[in-house]
Amino acid sequence: MKKLLSPTQLLLAGAKKSIPIVLGYLPLGFAYGALASIAGISLSLIVTMSLVVFAGSAQFISVGMLAAGAGTFSIVATVFLVNLRHLLMSASLATYIPRFPRRLLPLLAFWLTDENYAVACCELRESEKNHLYMLGLFGTSYCGWVAGSALGGMFGGFFTSPSALMSMEYALYAMFIFLLVIQCTERKLLFAACVSGALSLFFYLTIPGSWYIMLAAVCTATMGVLAEKWKSS
Repeated sequence: MKKLLSPTQLLLAGAKKSIPIVLGYLPLGFAYGALASIAGISLSLIVTMSLVVFAGSAQFISVGMLAAGAGTFSIVATVFLVNLRHLLMSASLATYIPRFPRRLLPLLAFWLTDENYAVACCELRESEKNHLYMLGLFGTSYCGWVAGSALGGMFGGFFTSPSALMSMEYALYAMFIFLLVIQCTERKLLFAACVSGALSLFFYLTIPGSWYIMLAAVCTATMGVLAEKWKSS
């Protein structure tokens, strides 16, 4: 008989799975906080942005635009376009969590990031997970990002060259590679990853703007659905 875990154990189990994400978020959040500090943004605003926005790429872009004197509408519109991919991720994840309490869905949606999505999909494919498990996973990574941002805002003044901070961005790429590798457990998943990567690169080189990720994801997902229908027919 399978032993039932207590709520605390479920939260801790989810938090444990978020450790690779946190290890990537700490240096990247530090880089964001330090760059924002160098740009003249106050520590309170740096931390508030991480608490309210929680989107690495969007926050890096916002810092650059704020430093350049961009208007509020321009920043909001840019962040909206950059984060459109979350529509696809949330729609995909929704199929795994029909029994979750509805009152928690807005919080989980807010905490949804590329990295959380990758780990959550991998975990939910293996077995059904409780909402407390997801809260532990998403919430811990959120805390890691906010902590990294705060540290960067406090100690960013020690860095004189923004290029030294941007080198920390490699931590994000390393984390993405790790999350991709652990998900490619079947040939079809590996093939989908390769196709998506190739399409993303093709669209990046041929289409201006930030639509290449969305287009690659939509095309790959469409091909996957058609392949599954053809296989079952």
